[in-house]
Amino acid sequence: MTKGPKTRIGAWLARPLASFHLVVTIATMLTVLGLVMVLSASSVEQYVSGGSAYSLFTQQLIFAILGAVLFYVALRIPARVLRQYSFPLFVVVLIMLVLVLIPGIGTEAQGARRWFNVGGFSVQPSEIMKVALAIWGAHLLASRRPDDRSVKSILIPLVPAAMLVFALVVAQPNLSTTIALGIIVGALLWFGGLPLKLFGSIAVTGVVVAGVLAMTAGYRSDRVQAFFNKSDDLQGNNYQAKQALYSLADGGFFGRGLGQSVAKWNYLPNAHNDFIFAIIGEELGFVGCAVVIGLFAVFVYTGLRIAARSIDPFWRLLSATATTWIVGQAMINIGYVIGLLPVTGLQLPLVSAGGSSLAITLFMFGVIANAARHEPEAVAALNSGQDGKISKLLRLPKPVLYHPPSGGRPIRRPKPARQIEPARGRDGRRAIEMGDRRKRADQGARTSADSTRGAAAGSRKRAAGGQNGQRRQAPTRRAQDPREVRERGIRR
Repeated sequence: MTKGPKTRIGAWLARPLASFHLVVTIATMLTVLGLVMVLSASSVEQYVSGGSAYSLFTQQLIFAILGAVLFYVALRIPARVLRQYSFPLFVVVLIMLVLVLIPGIGTEAQGARRWFNVGGFSVQPSEIMKVALAIWGAHLLASRRPDDRSVKSILIPLVPAAMLVFALVVAQPNLSTTIALGIIVGALLWFGGLPLKLFGSIAVTGVVVAGVLAMTAGYRSDRVQAFFNKSDDLQGNNYQAKQALYSLADGGFFGRGLGQSVAKWNYLPNAHNDFIFAIIGEELGFVGCAVVIGLFAVFVYTGLRIAARSIDPFWRLLSATATTWIVGQAMINIGYVIGLLPVTGLQLPLVSAGGSSLAITLFMFGVIANAARHEPEAVAALNSGQDGKISKLLRLPKPVLYHPPSGGRPIRRPKPARQIEPARGRDGRRAIEMGDRRKRADQGARTSADSTRGAAAGSRKRAAGGQNGQRRQAPTRRAQDPREVRERGIRR
């Protein structure tokens, strides 16, 4: 009897390394799709600008190779090393966020200071901060004692440090990355066990603050107003969103064909970056868009499954937070491309052009894959020699099963109530003397009562003994010599 499709899928998912293989497959498919679409979406613009049609693709390919190296490094890093260097990494990136704001050090483009130019490549510190904040936050929350469930231990020092990071990123200005960092902090608080009411209050406050920041700057305010007035200014603020919808509509169900997009001929600005999902819809159609959304949906399932199966609190928090961050960023990008959200500038992870974002996201996929190898069933399978083809090819080290620390501080037990001592002074001494007298009187009474009860018991015993003696002597008087009895009778 052959197994049905659902049974086969369930049997495959029940394998110890199924989560690990899913993460590697999803990362590979999204990266390859992103490279192909970046080449297709940027070739015309790069060629028209006087350069090579492959210039942006080449840069993206270099960062993809760097990201693959980081993915491999993340697979080999033990959890203790990540936790040990999480705070130093956070401090270094925080200093970089300060330096990028200084004129002459940070590179300014379109009125924003967000990048460092290193060897002809641009590095964005705010992208690295996503990783640093996620790892350090997971380490903080995983370091709490099991009996410590206070709100203070969850909020401090995570939230004050996050507020400082938000301020530095907003000063660049970079509201889109601030939103991504807010998603990371929110995921840490949620999976860290923050009470629902307090979490809701913080979330509402964050949305209100983001709305206020969106309305303060001119270009951000124009985007928000354009979203609520989609029929106004079709050649200005609403032009980009309108062209994205046209591209999705032109694609139909199966698309116009790979490389056949019309919008990339300078009709859709930032087609290779913020609006690459629109190019996917135009060239690959509804089927291509459904594949991208399906890959992210499978990634949600896989990441949360890894978090649920992890017994190490650090891997559990980090994998759940990283999954929420990556998928949340993808949902925001797809949401504003299809017209459901205002344009924020968040990239589609692993697909949009952007070297720093691609490398950092691949590193986080490697971290999640590392967490998948530390599931209890995966640890048992790998240590028993059941290595998969990928593990054998990469020669990954054997994972170690997590054991809760035994050297933690013991749980405090409530102390017995202290007896109230009498006050010192004349009244205190008098109270002590009277208390001592009462104690001696009570002891004397108990002693006399005990002696009385003992004497009574002794008299009862003697009385009982006398009666028994008389009873024992009576038969002796009856047992006299018969001759004496006859003599007495004759005398009488």
